[in-house]
Amino acid sequence: MEINLGKLAFDIDFHPSENLVASGLIDGDLHLYRYSSDNTNSDPVRVLEVHAHTESCRAARFINGGRAVLTGSPDFSILATDVETGSTIARLDNAHEAAVNRLINLTESTVASGDDDGCIKVWDTRERSCCNSFEAHEDYISDITFASDAMKILATSGDGTLSVCNLRRNKVQAQSEFSEDELLSVVLMKNGRKVVCGSQTGILLLYSWGCFKDCSDRFVDLASNSIDTMLKLDEGRIITGSENGMINLVGILPNRIIEPIAEHSEYPVERLAFSHDRKFLGSIGHDQMLKLWDLDNILQGSRSTQRNETGVVANDGDSDDGDEMDVDNSAFKFFKGNRRKNASNGHAVGDSNNFFADL
Repeated sequence: MEINLGKLAFDIDFHPSENLVASGLIDGDLHLYRYSSDNTNSDPVRVLEVHAHTESCRAARFINGGRAVLTGSPDFSILATDVETGSTIARLDNAHEAAVNRLINLTESTVASGDDDGCIKVWDTRERSCCNSFEAHEDYISDITFASDAMKILATSGDGTLSVCNLRRNKVQAQSEFSEDELLSVVLMKNGRKVVCGSQTGILLLYSWGCFKDCSDRFVDLASNSIDTMLKLDEGRIITGSENGMINLVGILPNRIIEPIAEHSEYPVERLAFSHDRKFLGSIGHDQMLKLWDLDNILQGSRSTQRNETGVVANDGDSDDGDEMDVDNSAFKFFKGNRRKNASNGHAVGDSNNFFADL
């Protein structure tokens, strides 16, 4: 299934229980589409269109069990929108002092946001406040993931480092040495024993948990095409989206390209996401299209490999672990170095301590 968004999209997210997908666009719009899970020939229907931000909508995440969508923007704001009505639940005009790039869910009551200046903030929807703030990086936050067992946030940045933020201690616990280029994506693998980072040059950097200063392994077979987005398929395999438009299935320890599973377009893949039932893989790219791939179909050639690797993963050699010329200038790779400063105070509706009061 394909959806022509009409504008460049920066982020997508699937509803946690329904057949809905949200996309944030370069013109500041938030689109919501309903798709069919049993008939892939039927076209998805747009059920909501909201002009969420005055500048581009760079990040979008369903929250509160899918009742609301949270969006972030270079206009420094974070907006909560009601999924049913499209009405504004709450808006924080000065959520960050720089452009908001990333949003992720941490727990049922907390979300995290990252900005162009390298700051990560944690928002507690239960206490209705910003409960943690980490000055983790010197450049934009490119990706965030969460180690729930350890209560730690891992983030990659345009400054070429990986950071580990401890929520319990409210401190940046560890940071890697500077890599040769920008780190764009991050996933946790091997039951939390390995952290995999995708880079601008297409090299995958593998870090052992607890040993974050320097990577323990480098996988170069995808080199020359930046790895802009990654998804964890299982403990031994990831799905990568690259600037050449290819979506690849990659094995981790042993490191290998299992197979290309899809080609979004000839343009860079901006973001990947799984549907709530993992029936579909969603992809967006610089071609203004949102594509929904039947996951079983595109993984068909690797099913036997998956069965074999399930045994291999448990016994692997990893025993040493302790569009138009719009304002926002295309995608992350084009604006990631242009960090937006908070040039004016704006007119805040509220502060970070009352943002979630209406949620």
